Amino acid sequence: MKIGAFQLRNRASECKEPYVLATLHPWIDVNNVGSMVLDELEAQFGAVELGRLSKPGDFYDFTRYRPVIHLEEGIQGMSIPNTPIRYARREGQNDLLLIRLLEPHAHAELYISSVVKLLKTFKTRKYILIGSMYDSVPHTRPLLVSGYGMGEEGRRDIIKAGALPITYHGPSSIANLITKEAAASGIDVTVFIVSLPQYVAFEEDHLGKVRLMEILNALYNIPVNKEDFERAMEQRDLISKRVESSPEVKILLPQLESIYDSRIKAMEDEGTQHLTAEMEELLWKIAGKDIGKA
Repeated sequence: MKIGAFQLRNRASECKEPYVLATLHPWIDVNNVGSMVLDELEAQFGAVELGRLSKPGDFYDFTRYRPVIHLEEGIQGMSIPNTPIRYARREGQNDLLLIRLLEPHAHAELYISSVVKLLKTFKTRKYILIGSMYDSVPHTRPLLVSGYGMGEEGRRDIIKAGALPITYHGPSSIANLITKEAAASGIDVTVFIVSLPQYVAFEEDHLGKVRLMEILNALYNIPVNKEDFERAMEQRDLISKRVESSPEVKILLPQLESIYDSRIKAMEDEGTQHLTAEMEELLWKIAGKDIGKA
């Protein structure tokens, strides 16, 4: 079965009105948080591959997204970057489609129209884009999640999750057109971005993963793995130890905490995320400094 640039298997007909969860790499996948969430969902629900791009080279530059090779007495295998679609069935609930989007380097219009056509074909109920970005936030406070919703249910989910509203004007990924066109097609859309401390770099960020999983649990009845809580707490302790050995970060941490607390108070008092002019100026000064990695 061909849908746009995607080649799907016959079992595609089994999927009915799914919730689609997507990540967008590398634009909003700092520390691989969104990828980790999809890993978790695939494992939890035994997701199977439904299909992928038939010619990924039409969209991706393989000098930027590198193939992975297995050499052992010759080439045993090679994995080519692609956008796989996986399907997970949930008894008594909406099924899940899991999409690992890669930002296209060429033929973006065809890439976007193919993904949107896929969403329409399966009569998608919700399109949920998840990810992570660096922010001037401390690791000593609950991680903030920002987002926006399009469509009645999408906006309602954002309110239920307590996500901070996103207001932004600037450079973006062309893949955001998927979100826009999905909403224009009548699909309810939500975007959740967890803010990560800019002084922390991990290959696997368990704190960020748990924060997003908590939201998916509250909104879409997706279980949270208890072991992830333990890993997240261990990771937070590790960050604290590293901060102790980094004088610059140790000095900046109380300032980040003060900004965070003021931000939360402003939201509670005014129902917005705006800071005072003084606090906003301090935020930009800190964001502009190279404070290294903890």
